[in-house]
Amino acid sequence: MPVQDSRSEYARRMHRVLEHIDGALDQPLDLDQLASVANFSPFHFHRLFSAWMGETLGDYVRRRRLELAALRLVAQPSLPIVHVALSVGFGSPEAFARAFKTRFGRTPSAWRADARGGRTNSNPGQANRNASQAATAGIRNDGPTRNNAQEVIMDVKLIDRHPTFVAYLRRVGPYGPAVSAFWQQTVYPWMKANSLLGRPRVGISQDDPAITAPAQCRYDAGVEVPEGFVGSGEYLTTTLPGGRYAVMRFRGREDEIGAAWSSLLRDWLPSSGLQLDARPFFEYYPTDAGYDPRTGMFECDICVPVAAL
Repeated sequence: MPVQDSRSEYARRMHRVLEHIDGALDQPLDLDQLASVANFSPFHFHRLFSAWMGETLGDYVRRRRLELAALRLVAQPSLPIVHVALSVGFGSPEAFARAFKTRFGRTPSAWRADARGGRTNSNPGQANRNASQAATAGIRNDGPTRNNAQEVIMDVKLIDRHPTFVAYLRRVGPYGPAVSAFWQQTVYPWMKANSLLGRPRVGISQDDPAITAPAQCRYDAGVEVPEGFVGSGEYLTTTLPGGRYAVMRFRGREDEIGAAWSSLLRDWLPSSGLQLDARPFFEYYPTDAGYDPRTGMFECDICVPVAAL
């Protein structure tokens, strides 16, 4: 197998493992099981994972469990801490509390209390969550859109989405302007080369920079494609799960979208009678979403997966 094809195959297998982990953080995750997902020998998988990710499998799983717990503590303030612990795979609240304090320097209850005062950011130098995404990819100019982000903050609709097959490119590193550059310099040329312009796009910020270290934040820039799509370049594919989503149309600039995400998760969700589940958050850019390169104003749908409490 050529070197480039071999590396792409490794990437696909590792991404299958990461998707499996994120969807099963409330369950036991052992080495043999994850090696099977990746179709690697269990004997070698742990070393391969560490070399690929820069952290051991155990450290990665523990970090993702704690990061999801930190988000749920804020987004679901009435959920008992013991339930948060169990929902991310900890067997006891004591073990959860020790691990949480080691990771964030605060107990779970202190983290939740600080959230009410807007003091949860463990990465104070990081840009707002999800700033600078597909809107600035230079694909379309539909004229100016109105800056009424505050007006629509609570205009949230519940919709049922069908599963969607997506081809995407991943970037790991801080969010913010670098994500815009990623769309413009890497994703747009790839889309053009594969005749994908004019299709709906998605931006998936897999991590919250208020919780995850900037260097470990994962961002997927994707475009809807038919199943069986075959293209050029080092892309990956996944299926965005269907089901119930809370959806809010955002209109504004990239430096305002972080506040919109925070308002949806910290203000709307706790009083909605709903809770998050393990499906990914994403921003959806339909073909008619506006973007004005002169002002930086753009439109997208902020989509959050929800389930009954």
